[in-house]
Amino acid sequence: MHAVILYLREGPMKKEARKLLEEAYNLHLRGDVDGAIELYRQSIEIEPTAKAYTFLGWAYSMKGDYEKAIEACRRAIDLDPEYGNPYNDIGAYLIELGRAEEAIPWLKRALAVRNFEVPHFAYLNMARAYLTLGRFFEALESVNRALDIDPNYRPTHEVRHQILAMLN
Repeated sequence: MHAVILYLREGPMKKEARKLLEEAYNLHLRGDVDGAIELYRQSIEIEPTAKAYTFLGWAYSMKGDYEKAIEACRRAIDLDPEYGNPYNDIGAYLIELGRAEEAIPWLKRALAVRNFEVPHFAYLNMARAYLTLGRFFEALESVNRALDIDPNYRPTHEVRHQILAMLN
């Protein structure tokens, strides 16, 4: 799970790069992932930003190319190591690749940085990783932390019910 909300308040950004990033995001939400990838790349050519690389990674993940998604997120981290979203996204992509144990440190790092827009996503992803590893009590603790942050996020409730069913 990763942020699907675009926050573009990361300070000064070249107008054309910001415009392309916004257009890419809108295409992305409408399902034109290939078009979005092209515009994310164009935005990055004008001005590389952590957000543009993170959203590029998200687009690659939607095409099932998790390795490219992880690489884009690593570039985001290189640009802004205090931006939590790419750490969370790497964790989510590693879970999708069946590498749950490897995902946990990335998710913890997402929660440790200063600038993370959706910390409940990292807790939910940690719950998913722990669940995959059969670590049900840790999964329950993580999912409960996610619910403390956003009690209305439906996927968190679904994972919590799944965990509780396995504990019974």
